[in-house]
Amino acid sequence: MSKSKPSLPRGTRDFGPEVSAKRSFIIDKIKQNFITYGFSQLETPAMENLSTLTGKYGDEGDQLLFKILNSGDYLSKTTEGDLLEGSKHLTSKISEKGLRYDLTVPFARFVVMNQNEISFPFKRFQIQPVWRADRPQKGRYREFYQCDADIVGSKGIWNEVELTILLKDVFNDLKLDDYIIKVNHRDILFLLAEYVGLKEKAVPFCAEIDKLDKIGTEKVIENVLTLGGTKEKVQEVMDLLSINDRSVLLDRVKEIDTDNEGVKEMISYFQSLDQFKEKNINVELDLSLARGLSYYTGMIFEVKPTSVKMGSICGGGRYDNLTGVFGLKDISGVGISFGLDRIYDVMEELNLFPDKITQRLEVLIIHFNEENLQHGQKVVVKLRDAGIKADLYPVSDKIKKQFNYADKIQTPYTLIIGDDEMKSGMYMLKNMHSGDQNPMKLNEIIQLFKG
Repeated sequence: MSKSKPSLPRGTRDFGPEVSAKRSFIIDKIKQNFITYGFSQLETPAMENLSTLTGKYGDEGDQLLFKILNSGDYLSKTTEGDLLEGSKHLTSKISEKGLRYDLTVPFARFVVMNQNEISFPFKRFQIQPVWRADRPQKGRYREFYQCDADIVGSKGIWNEVELTILLKDVFNDLKLDDYIIKVNHRDILFLLAEYVGLKEKAVPFCAEIDKLDKIGTEKVIENVLTLGGTKEKVQEVMDLLSINDRSVLLDRVKEIDTDNEGVKEMISYFQSLDQFKEKNINVELDLSLARGLSYYTGMIFEVKPTSVKMGSICGGGRYDNLTGVFGLKDISGVGISFGLDRIYDVMEELNLFPDKITQRLEVLIIHFNEENLQHGQKVVVKLRDAGIKADLYPVSDKIKKQFNYADKIQTPYTLIIGDDEMKSGMYMLKNMHSGDQNPMKLNEIIQLFKG
C-alpha cells in the first residue's frame, strides 16, 4: 500500500509551541478586559442546525457555510427528482447541520433558548473558532478564531460607547497603536440608498458601497447604476463619502433627512465619547463602511491597522432583530468581535510580542546516571511546587546530549545533579547564556527564581 503524504486542508494551520504561546498571550489580554467590563463567558457547539445558520448572513454568506453530510447513507432518501431540482434543494435532503460561520448567530439562538434563565441586559463573551468556505489568502482563513463581546437587552447608546472604550483598552494592553476605528450607521446607509432611488435594494446598495476600498469609486458607481440608481444622485453620494470631517458629514446627511435616527444616534455617540478625550480614542465616521453581514440594524464598527496591509482586525455593530428570527422579539443586541488570527499577523509583523512569551522553561535538570535521575525526580517536583517552570531530562543519556537538548529548547538555566551533588545537597546551577555556573542549595535556587 502506497503511503500518502500528510497535508492540511487549505485555509487551516497547525500552531507550534511558539505560535500557540503568542496566540494565548493575545487571548489572555482580550479575556482579561472582557471580564473587567463585566462580560460572562459561554461556549456553543462547533456545529449548528443549518436552519439556525442560513438566511442570517445574506446570500454571499450562505454560500460560505461549511455543510456537514448527514450520517449513514445520506443519499438513501433522495430521488432522481431531487437531483434535477438543483444543488440547493439537494443540500436540504443530505445535510441538516453546518459549522458555525460566526459566534453572533449561535449566541442569538442561545439567548432565545435560555431566555428564562437570563437577566437582561446580558453581557457575554465567547472565544472560539469559526469556519468559512472562503478563498484562503493573507489574513483570510477557512478556520479562524473570533473573540466576541455582546450586550443584549439594552438599546442605550452607552453600549456602543463602552464597546469603543473596550476596543481601545484591549489594543493598549497589546501595545498595538497603529489602527483606526471606523464607525457608521445602517440607517444612514439606507437613507442614502433611498436618496439614489434604491429604497427597495438597500442591502445590495450597502454591499456595493462596502467594496469602495477594494474596487474603487468608478466600479462602485457602475455597479450602483446597474442596480437602478439615479446617476446624478449616485455621484452626489460618492462625493459625500469622500468627506472626512464628521460634523460636515452629519450636517450634509441632515439636509437629506432632518429626522434620521442614525444621525441622531451618531451625534449622541460622539458627544458621549468626547467625555473621554484623555483616552485619545481615534474614531472616524466613514459613511462608506457597510459591513457585509445583513443582520446589522444600527451602528457598525470596524478596526483596521494603519501601518500593516491587512483587512479589519475587529468589527461589529447593533443587531436589533436577530433573536426575532428565532421567535424572541424586541430584544436589542450590540457586539464586537476581535479577529485573533489577524491581530496575531499584525503583531508579528510589527514585532510587538514580549521576548519572554515563548519561554517554555526556567530550568532543566540534567543528570549523570540512573541514581541521579531518581534523585532529580524529587527535585523537579519541589521546584514545581514552588511555582518554578522546571523539567527533568527523562532518561540517562550522555551529558552532552542533554546539554544539546537544553540549547534547542532555549532553557535559560540547567541544574546539574551528580553523585557529589546528591551527597552535599549543593546543586550546580548553570546559566546557559553566559556559561557561568555556581553550586547552590535547593532553597537558594528557589529564592533566585522567585526573585
